[in-house]
Formats: sequence, C-alpha cells, structure tokens
Amino acid sequence: MRRTRILTAVLALAAGLLAGTPPALAADAPTAAGSTDTTQTAVAADTYTWKNARIDGGGFVPGIVFNRSEKNLAYARTDIGGAYRWTESTKSWTPLLDSVGWDEWGHTGVVSLASDSVDPDKVYAAVGTYTNSWDPTDGAVLRSSDRGASWQKADLPFKLGGNMPGRGMGERLVVDPNRNSVLYLGAPSGKGLWRSTDSGVSWSRVTAFPNAGNYVQDATDTSGYASDNQGIVWVTFDESTGTKGSTTQTVYVGVADKDNAVYRSTDGGTTWTRLAGQPTGYLAHKGVLDAANGYLYLAYSDKGGPYDGGKGRLWRYATRSGTWTDISPVAEADTYYGFGGLTVDRQHPGTVMATAYSSWWPDTQIFRSTDSGGTWTKAWDYTSYPNRSNRYTMDVASVPWLTFGANPAPPEQTPKLGWMTEGLEIDPFDSARMMYGTGATIYGTENLTDWDTGGRFTVEPMVRGLEETAVNDLASPPSGAPLLSALGDIGGFRHTDLTKVPSMMYTSPNLTTTTSLDYAETNPNTVVRVGDLDSGPHIGFSTDNGANWFAGTDPSGVTGGGTVAAASDGSRFVWSPSGTGVQYTTGFGTSWSASSGIPAGARVESDRADPKTFYGFKSGTFYVSSDGGATFTASPASGLPSGDSVRFKALPGTKGDVWLAGGASDGAYGLWHSTDGGATFTRLAGVEQADTIGFGKAAAGASYQTLYTSAKIGGVRGIFRSTDKGATWTRINDDAHQWGWTGAAITGDPRVYGRVYVSTNGRGIVYGDTSDTSGGDGGGTDPAPTGACAVTYRITNQWSGGFQADVTLTNSGTSAWNGWTLGWTFPDGQRITQLWNADHTQDGTAVTARNVSWNATVAPGSSVAFGFTGSWTGSNTKPKSFRLDDRTCTVT
Repeated sequence: MRRTRILTAVLALAAGLLAGTPPALAADAPTAAGSTDTTQTAVAADTYTWKNARIDGGGFVPGIVFNRSEKNLAYARTDIGGAYRWTESTKSWTPLLDSVGWDEWGHTGVVSLASDSVDPDKVYAAVGTYTNSWDPTDGAVLRSSDRGASWQKADLPFKLGGNMPGRGMGERLVVDPNRNSVLYLGAPSGKGLWRSTDSGVSWSRVTAFPNAGNYVQDATDTSGYASDNQGIVWVTFDESTGTKGSTTQTVYVGVADKDNAVYRSTDGGTTWTRLAGQPTGYLAHKGVLDAANGYLYLAYSDKGGPYDGGKGRLWRYATRSGTWTDISPVAEADTYYGFGGLTVDRQHPGTVMATAYSSWWPDTQIFRSTDSGGTWTKAWDYTSYPNRSNRYTMDVASVPWLTFGANPAPPEQTPKLGWMTEGLEIDPFDSARMMYGTGATIYGTENLTDWDTGGRFTVEPMVRGLEETAVNDLASPPSGAPLLSALGDIGGFRHTDLTKVPSMMYTSPNLTTTTSLDYAETNPNTVVRVGDLDSGPHIGFSTDNGANWFAGTDPSGVTGGGTVAAASDGSRFVWSPSGTGVQYTTGFGTSWSASSGIPAGARVESDRADPKTFYGFKSGTFYVSSDGGATFTASPASGLPSGDSVRFKALPGTKGDVWLAGGASDGAYGLWHSTDGGATFTRLAGVEQADTIGFGKAAAGASYQTLYTSAKIGGVRGIFRSTDKGATWTRINDDAHQWGWTGAAITGDPRVYGRVYVSTNGRGIVYGDTSDTSGGDGGGTDPAPTGACAVTYRITNQWSGGFQADVTLTNSGTSAWNGWTLGWTFPDGQRITQLWNADHTQDGTAVTARNVSWNATVAPGSSVAFGFTGSWTGSNTKPKSFRLDDRTCTVT
C-alpha cells in the first residue's frame, strides 16, 4: 500500500532539483536577454521562529539506536529527512540535521547512526542520499560531541545511499564499545569496509577485508539506482573480547552476498575470515550479538528490502562453539516475507524479537522469544481465518490519520502494525519499552512485558517532533484553513491549526502522492488537487475549502497528477496531467477538452483576478490563455530559463502580475517579473538564483504584497522576504535552519504578516514567524550602530559538560545598524566550541561576536540572532551584561 516512497522522492527530484545540473551546484547565472532590473539589491536579516506544521511522521524510519550506557538517550534515522534525538521529558524527537544546506542537500539522507557508549555525548551519522548521479555530492561521516547539537564533517571518497535499496539493513556505522576512537563503516557500491582510528576525523579502507559485496536489486536498471551493489550492510562488536581502552578483538561484518554473508575478525580487524557453516541463499539484514550468552542472532531475507522480500529465516550462531541453529519461528515454506527488524533485551538477553518487515498483507508480524529463539510467540495470530487474535491494542489518537481512512475486510485491520518494519529496538534499560520504525511512523510501547504474562501491550505512535514528509505544493487561502498541502506518499492535509495533527489526510480520492493543488482566489471554498494513484481518478474537488472532497473524471490517457490551476472564481479548471496534453473544463471535471497552443507537460497556473486567464510554461516559453484555457498563445518574452525547473505564480488581486523563478547553472537562473500578463518579463538583477516564489500579507504601510523565495541573493543561499517588490531582501532563515533542498514550493500567509510556509524534501512543512512586527526590511547603507540595544540570552539545551545557547540582539534605537559587534564575559569560564550566524573570538572568558555579511543590517525594532555550543565545568551561569560597541545593552 505504501510502496511509492522511493518513486515519489526520485520523481520529485527528477522533475525539479535534478533538471540538468542540480541548482545546488549552480554558478552565478549569466544575465538573461531582454529587460533587466538594475536595482542594487540590499540584503538584511530578520530573526524568525521556525516550527513544523504538525503531521507527526509521514515517512520511513529505517533505524532506531539506543545508547547502551545512558538511559533515555536514543536516536532515529530517516531515509531523506535527517536524524533525530529522543527527548524523554517531552516524549518527542529533536531534529539534528536542519543545518544541512542547499549545496549538500543529499546529506539529509542518513544511512546509519552510531551513539558512543563510552562517551554518550558523542554521536556519528553516515550521510548521503543516493549512490548514483541523482546526488551531486559524495557521502560523509558527521561527528558530534554535543549529541548532535553541532557537527563536524569528514568527507568520503564515495557516495552513500540513505534512500537506496537495502537502507533498512544495518547498522553500517559503529563505535568500538571498548576503544571509542575506533569506528567502522560499511560502504556500498563495492567500496568495501572502512575504519577510523581517530574518532571519525579520518577514514581509510580496510584492505584486508575480502568481500565488498555483490548483491544488486536489479542489474538491468540503467539509472544506477536498483543496480547498485548494496555492499557492507552491518558491523557488530563482541564487547566481551576487549577491555576498557583497548581495541575489541572480535568483530562481525554482514555483507550483501547471498553465499558469503557473514565475516569475522578475532584480532581487532587485522585479518578476516568467512564464518564457516553459515546458511546461504539469503542476505543477513541484521546481526545482533548477545555477548552474555555468546549468541549472534541473524535476520535473513532473500531480498535487500525495504519493500521486497519473499522468503526469510532467523539463525543463531554460538560464538564459542561455532554451532549454527535455525531458530525461525515458522517453516520456510510458510514465509512470504523476509526478516529484518531484530533486537535483544539487554536486561534479559535470552529475550529476542524480530519482524517480518516485508509482510505487506495483511499486516507486518512481530515475533518474540524468551528462550534465545527456542520457541516463539506472535503479535497476532489467526483464530479461524480470516479472524485475528491480537496480543496488542493500537492507540493512534495522537496521530489519527494513521488509519489512512481505511475500512478493510478481515484479516486486514486498521490501523496496521506497520510495513517496512526494519528498525526494531528494546530499550536497553527498560524491558517494557520498545520502539520500531515503519514506512509511516515510529510506533512503540511501554508495557511490552505484558506480552509474556497473557496481557495485551499497547502500541501507540512515539513520533512527535519527527516530521518526514516530502512537500510538493503549498497553498494558504485568504479565508478558511490557513494551510493546504500536497505531499508525497500520504497525499496532503488541511491544517486548521498548525500546532495540531490533522485528523485525516485528503480522501475521496485518496491519492498516494499529491503533485499539485490550487484554490479559487475569490472563492477559496473551491479547491482542486491532482496526484498519483495506482488506479482510479487522479483529480479531486472540494467546495468547502478542502474539508470534504469528491473525485473528478480523468481525461483519456492520464497516468499521473502533473499540475492544476483553478480559475480565480472557481468556474473552470486547467489541468496538465502526466500521460496526455493540457486539458480544460468548466464545472468540476465531468468532461474535459484538450487545450490548444500549449505543449504537453507544461506547468499551468491561473491569473488571480481574471477567471478567463491562465498561464503556462514549458522549455523556456511562457504561454497565455484568455479564453479559460481553450487556447494558449506563446508569449514573445525571451531570456527565460530554457529548462523546466521553473515555478511561477500570479499575484492575488491584480490582473497580469506574474512572478517566475527557476533555471539551472547552464543557462538563465533567477527571478523574473511581468506586469503585462507575461508578454514581457524583467529580471531582478540582484537575485542570482531563485527556485520558488510566493506571496503573503503586505507589511504595514506597504502597497504591495510581501514576496518570499528560496533563492541565492548576495552570495548566500536561503529563504528570503521582500516587502518592496524585490528592491531589497531580508534573509529570514539562518545557518542552523536550512533543511537541505527547499525548491518545491513556498507561500506566505495572506492573513499574518511575516508568516511563511516552506517546503522541504523530507523534513515536512516548515513555517516561520517573524520578530519584525514593524514590517521593515532594512537595506541600504546605514551608519554604524547608534542608540539602544537589548539582548536575550537563552540556554536551549544542557548536558554534562556541554550546553547550547541562543543570543538575540535587538535594535531598540531609532537608527538602522550597518554592522555590529557584541561583547560579553562568561562568569564561570565557559568556552565556545562552535558558533553560527556570526563570527567570534574568545580571549579567556571574554567573547566578541561580529556580524557576517548577510546579517549586518538591523533596522530599528528588528533583531538578529546567533547560536553556539559550549563547554562548562562546575556552573553554567548566564552572562550578566552585554556591550554593543561602546554601549551597554539591556538584558532580558
């Protein structure tokens, strides 16, 4: 049912990010032909508060890692949406990789995580999304000494695949539990086994390791995606073969090779041998060691997963005697799935659990043994087919959409226990707590041991704070719900409250992926959406602002969603679906007619004032229709981007006012504006690159709506806002909030000044609110800071020996600043280890922070913010005073 995640991600990237050379690699674009706005663009900065519009989950969580020496310290990895750390006090997850920038967007894919049991402050992440050409950068190992609050990077000479086949296997990255300066990393693509002996700073290949793997999902795939060698898939230490401070001697390694899946070293990685007597014909997805009893447990599947797998086995290897025992809970002939998730209860090592990760129908299965695999029980079983008896109860009240609006016939149930269940872990400090990842969420229980006493354990989402949707389109109507979204895999939502999880995704039709949506500007109750579905209509309509939906009728030949536009009054629609040409209709799509004069595959939008006017763009040409989409005429406008990585929108309330963003590094790339319905376009010279454009409520005193864009301006990639029609720009995100690729969609809120909704490719819907209530963007050449200042110093996280803090500096005077320097003294000798969004020096306890290029200008009433991580001993008292140049600031 949820098999389309990889296709969604790849197609979304192929349609936008990967059109030609990825925008992330673009050089400054050449000046386009035609008119150019010669305004000198000034860039200021504003302090924003960023949050997610809550969905809670929405994507695949292939791995969960508990620290083995500190209670309640856990991490989760996602395939395209970064990594997270568990916060026990709030029962929620904290994102750790939001600082990944545009140029390295692939580093939001996390193929493996490792938490250091010797020094719990240390955590490592192996990052990279694709091993083929889709990802423009090589992989890296990120290392943190403050639990992911900040990172340092070791670049690798090969790519990693957080969203590649086999990503549920692992963990590929591990820390020696006795000598934590030693780490191993299993590489894909035939690159072998790698080792670091300096805590992840540098890496070298273990040349003595004999097998780089040979399994590929589909050797005929010319894209390099399914045909990549899945390589080294897990590493496991036997901690009993080392002492504190010395290298662990015995190490087990899993290889994607059905005939030679497991290797061992007994001399600290110097030499390696294939384990004798091991089973063949399967891939070992996991290798989990119970050192207390001397057992290595292995979960096998005939495929690499996470979608496929038709047969599987569980085996136990006795490390002392070398004896292999098939401990599978069912006969091989009765499996139609592979085994993936695998965990041992560290409080009671004889307790083992495993999952049937690829049992899509009727449900996944979870197995449990309390005698080292001698006997097993199941999470559910048949009484008399198709009726089921469950050892668990499901409570999805906190994330009600996990029922998917389904009403299945037995033996299926809703909500399901899950699918793609490769990440399964029992809390090493609490036998009653277990978490496991699915293709849509993290489920967990805190009364697991009731399984063994005849009671029922409760399964509920443990996913709050982890947002993993890929966003294709966003809309914020002038009335009704503040936010409508088009998402990969789970369709999209109508948010009436951004702080609450919606009760259900769009249904009727229940599109797997929504590719485009629109509302009628003067009648926002009329909404249309289009998307992908294995069978059935690809379009839906709503007459109550998206609260309820009904399916339209597809024109002949439609295979996918494409883009759609609603007339400003809702009287008609223009649709450019996949599989056929552009179509138009009056009413709600009971019949369609082919539009003429516009090529198939064109992106379509509507004028927001004239219900008869629609626009299109394809391969460098802008198209205009003045008869409701029946006929289009090519605009004479020249100098526009030649490719199709373009997004454009018409300004609400004004006929013919169109903004167009897009391009690629091998041609025109930037932001264009038309005031004559696309007949001519003027390029904004100060915008070097732009990929999205959106509008929001005008600033106080402004006559034009606020512009928002994901762009490169002033040499800096970021999210920008303009309140003066693009003459000046304010960067509103910062280096700690970048979210990788943000090129699919952006929109302001027409009702709340400064609020902006930003699409991400795996981190959900991010929205920001400004601290600049005045609505001024600054800019220009203002003098050095004069007048009053105020500082807010806030410790946002603290742990043994370390902390993270945010500093907000506010211009409470009457003149704008063009450059600032802030100084303070730490009262307890604290030391800054890393600081972002400013430059800094520290001399003893005295710290000086200075603006960087993009946040030098601070208008009266506006603020600028920076953050840092630091170390402390004894006490961590806040500084008592701050000075801006020669003035003392108010401390709040």
